[in-house]
Amino acid sequence: MISLVSGRRGGIWILAGILLTAIATGSAPSPLYPLYSAEWHLTPLLTTTVFAVYVGGLLVTLLTAGALSDYIGRKPLIAIGLAGLLIAMGFFMFASGPGTLILARIVQGGSVGLMMGTLGAAMLDNAPRGNTALAATLNGSVPPVGLAFGAIVSGFLTRFAPNPAFTVYASFTILLIALAVALIWVPETVTRRPGGLASLRPTLAIPTASRSLFGALAGAFAASWGLGGLFLAMLPSILIARFDLTDHLLPGLLIGLFTLIGAATGVVTRGVNPRHALLAGLVGLIAGSVLMVVAVDVESFALLITASIVGGIGFGAGFQAPLRMLTATAEPQHRAGLLSAIYVVSYLSFGVPVLIAGALEPVLGLATVATLYGLVMAASALIALIAQLLSRTDRRLEREAGRAEHSAHPETGPIAPAA
Repeated sequence: MISLVSGRRGGIWILAGILLTAIATGSAPSPLYPLYSAEWHLTPLLTTTVFAVYVGGLLVTLLTAGALSDYIGRKPLIAIGLAGLLIAMGFFMFASGPGTLILARIVQGGSVGLMMGTLGAAMLDNAPRGNTALAATLNGSVPPVGLAFGAIVSGFLTRFAPNPAFTVYASFTILLIALAVALIWVPETVTRRPGGLASLRPTLAIPTASRSLFGALAGAFAASWGLGGLFLAMLPSILIARFDLTDHLLPGLLIGLFTLIGAATGVVTRGVNPRHALLAGLVGLIAGSVLMVVAVDVESFALLITASIVGGIGFGAGFQAPLRMLTATAEPQHRAGLLSAIYVVSYLSFGVPVLIAGALEPVLGLATVATLYGLVMAASALIALIAQLLSRTDRRLEREAGRAEHSAHPETGPIAPAA
């Protein structure tokens, strides 16, 4: 009993470290895109394809294996995902052209997708007794921190380390190996049960009790991660083309600013009524998108930094508040499936607009595409906000979810009645 309690206490931090590092590997290539483009003469469409195939690989495993750990256990899928990521790091380190880069991104995306819902569910399973809100907070804050960590580390190594296209991925390889060894000490929390093979049918495994609320909140997930795609995929090119800034560390720092602000927002609003946080997040997403458009149009770097901060606030609250509401509605045996469904919506919104932008850039130009992208993100957040304000059903569902969250996590403090 003592070892199990101790394992749970330390296990949640090992799992959080794996999730953070896995997602960090996804943002690590962003500061390197200008180097790849210069070395291999990548077109804008090919550059955004390298970004988008990561999302494609991730979605395939989320849709097929998203709920598998609810049947066969958490640790086997995490171990397979870590092995896949190590293979992807090898492809990256020895990439000789865009073909190898695309292959690496596909394997990387599939491996991260295999683990995302599983790691989120495992953190909820391993939450220390009396502090279950910790897992909910980690589920919301670790992904944006991971994006920041990957971008900043990669940007720093690209700026200062020799042979950055090798060094960046070698560094993450060492970290992944250490975390794979640490996984041995994480207790397994799922008892095997029948149905694992049937669960591999491509589907969104949303529990019945969560479906109506999921539909009400999907627009917020889409708007949040859509703006995230603009920053991670297009910001390096925008800095070069519109601001004449070629320092490879700068994209990593700005992406890190956007995502770290998002993570901090989730922590700061942890005790706030989740519906109130959601509405504030949608307003932040609208404002951040508009500021981004204006910054690119007038070529104001100060305004670009402001857009990163305001957009980061919107990203954090717009993603983490609905995540808090939904995780409060799921029983343990359905957690991995629900979290995987959330990430499917999020990453579709993350990758599809980027791919479209890459196809349009040679025709319309970077500035026009970035402007259109920002306006579409502002419009999507505005539509989600209007739907929230006008729908009585959404208000009722979110009020009930807020009460359920408060009941499950009383240590977060008092939560005001929903609007």
